[in-house]
Amino acid sequence: MCEDDHGIGRRALFVTGAAAALTLGGVTFASGAHAGAADDQETRTVRGTLPTGSPDFVYLPVEVPAGVAEIKVSYTYERPSVPAGTAGNALDIGIFDEHGTELGGRGFRGWSGGARTEFFIRSDDATPGYVPGPVRPGIWHIVLGPYTVAPQGLAYEVTVTLTYGKPAPAPEPVYPPSRARGRGRAWYRGDCHLHSWYSDGRRTPAEIAALAREAGLDFINSSDHNTHAAHPHWADQAGDDLLVMLGEEVTTRNGHVLALGTEPGTFVDWRYRARDNRFGRFARRIRGAGGLVVPAHPHATCVGCGWKFGFGEADAVEVWNGPYTPDDEVALADWDSMLVASVRGGHDWLPAMGNSDAHRDPDRVGSPQTVVLADDLTREAVQEGIRAGRSYVAESKLVSLAFSASGAKGEHAGIGERLRVAPDTPVTVRLEVTGAPRCTVRLVTDQGTLFTSDPLPVAGSGTVEWRTTASYAAYVRAELRHETAAGPVPGALAAFTNPIFLGAAKTP
Repeated sequence: MCEDDHGIGRRALFVTGAAAALTLGGVTFASGAHAGAADDQETRTVRGTLPTGSPDFVYLPVEVPAGVAEIKVSYTYERPSVPAGTAGNALDIGIFDEHGTELGGRGFRGWSGGARTEFFIRSDDATPGYVPGPVRPGIWHIVLGPYTVAPQGLAYEVTVTLTYGKPAPAPEPVYPPSRARGRGRAWYRGDCHLHSWYSDGRRTPAEIAALAREAGLDFINSSDHNTHAAHPHWADQAGDDLLVMLGEEVTTRNGHVLALGTEPGTFVDWRYRARDNRFGRFARRIRGAGGLVVPAHPHATCVGCGWKFGFGEADAVEVWNGPYTPDDEVALADWDSMLVASVRGGHDWLPAMGNSDAHRDPDRVGSPQTVVLADDLTREAVQEGIRAGRSYVAESKLVSLAFSASGAKGEHAGIGERLRVAPDTPVTVRLEVTGAPRCTVRLVTDQGTLFTSDPLPVAGSGTVEWRTTASYAAYVRAELRHETAAGPVPGALAAFTNPIFLGAAKTP
């Protein structure tokens, strides 16, 4: 074993095409001296310290000679005590192969963030989160991501082990189909934000699929952090009763975005901040691969979670994420403000979603879930329903809504649609609810909450009607709220709908 110190004085600063990054001195091996010696190994260990203010990504070049069957990497770092309110050390890790580290390039081979202390890659297998395939000769790069750095600095140690020998045959990936057996045009329930053990989740795809079926879901979306490595591992879990879409949670330092329903094997880079002006390029990458761009938990309070890229590239927004909390309430209010701006400015509106973001027990898959009116249970049909806003969000399979608006001459519109009536034509808004005992209905418009019902009966079913005009309400959407003991503060959501628009569309 050889050891080397990579002190900060040996760094070289370069620009990847986005944020500045740090490249350390390279790690070298025997340049093929062991090639052909089956199971022979070489190991190198490097150490260094990163100061506060380090770039987002630190690259450790590794010269990989010919004849390598497996590369294995492990790392540790110090976690000193810090004063209350001060961020401690957190260090993520991943790797790029001989194709390089170019932003959006071909070199990505895996990322585990802070979820693992070691990983391996070989032609036939890899640690979850990493992409199997040949370990070809050339300069590979281990990427360290100093998520937060303590005032004392971040002291790390990285160990690289190469195993020589003949690589095993690489299996051909198999992906889940893009359709399941649907019910024609119908309401389909889904959860599009789920994490498996291919990132920082603790559940296998099989366990997630079983929980999805138990939750009454018709479709799910694979969304592991910053990797597409899970995509080939979902084929066995799909079935006539469950559509499995493939994607990624693109986890940047300025917010997270769901790539929802991309083509199998699509990787979307995450190494940029809002100030780098690169997000539009990767939003187009998502859509070019057949996916939707959905900012996730935009007002979450975790480091790097708050959304700072704006919503100009979004196809929908995740307003409700997991158990209902104050940041979801803020996201709901912010989304409603965007609706108001859209109707007053005469521009496109942004539909809302809700997903579980489930990682491990006791996280509940399908709580909440997005219920979509789609022409069939296919990837394209579900995406089209989400993009059009023909959906509502419910806390579980027990809650069902039917929401509509009708005019005096038989005009009718449902969720995400427009009721085209004259400004002063009477409009009847109707909400039918099941599965929501003691919940209160609120009808919200561009003028605010204009109707609040009495609590529904213990049986949980009821119908609410409200009359208005297009001149009084440019849109109306429904909320179903639990009881609360906080005075005027509304209770947690049990469900909410996307809006129904009233009257003729305003042109900009």
